[in-house]
Amino acid sequence: MLTMQRRIAAVALAALTALSVAGCGSSGDVKTPTPLPGASGGTLKIGISFDQPGLGLKTGETYTGFDVDTATYVAAALGVTKDKITWVEANPADRENLISGGQVDLVFSTYSITDDRKKVVDFAGPYFVAHQDLLVRRNEDSITSPQTLDGRTLCSVTGTTSSAYIKDHYKGKITLQEYPKFSDCVSALAASTVDAVSTDDVILAGFAATSQYKGKLRLIGKGFTDEQYGVGIKKGNTDLVGKVDTALKQYIADGSWKASLKENVGPSGYKIPSPPTPGS
Repeated sequence: MLTMQRRIAAVALAALTALSVAGCGSSGDVKTPTPLPGASGGTLKIGISFDQPGLGLKTGETYTGFDVDTATYVAAALGVTKDKITWVEANPADRENLISGGQVDLVFSTYSITDDRKKVVDFAGPYFVAHQDLLVRRNEDSITSPQTLDGRTLCSVTGTTSSAYIKDHYKGKITLQEYPKFSDCVSALAASTVDAVSTDDVILAGFAATSQYKGKLRLIGKGFTDEQYGVGIKKGNTDLVGKVDTALKQYIADGSWKASLKENVGPSGYKIPSPPTPGS
């Protein structure tokens, strides 16, 4: 009887431990980095998305996702522990202002590196390459690419490269509805207010895999752009850019990059790509 009680207690302890780890918002196989030379600790304000399942998601006071894991790892390499990070919501249209205004030190928010953005902020990375794609309702079979959206309503998010691409290539053909957040677009699609949503495939896959939308929405799976995700940093801070690139290289080399993607994005069925080379 005592042995059985011990077994029950051990199982209960294991379950509590698993819940505790999950509550911290960390992926179990993401390693602790070797601190960079001169890592001095302190605090960091880091901008992330709050509404992107698998990438940057706030649930209560818990933050989870690949961008969160990446940011936490880089911060640790800089000598900043998780409890010294202040997470700030970085909606797409606000990112440059948050960085330039000093409201955040770093932005990890599915932030595509572009020439126009590099005029305003600096980037470390890339640390991931996504592809713009389309999300549609499950039984929609007439939408297979942007070319099949003539006369239809497409939703994207203000201030994104996805929105800019549609404006540049399909102006006058596709009616573009813009919202501040990706979750707004996906809700509109589920409610049949719009016909499709366009942004990066990894973002759309995360939404399609949630219990709320699984079986109701699907990813087309025909990416038509390359989106290199970078870490946004205040213009001119080349020292920090170099340190973040070094941390990202370690993140990829020690297997933590792949482990985080498998944990956070893999369950959606999204095929994990090969890593890019930070600093390239």
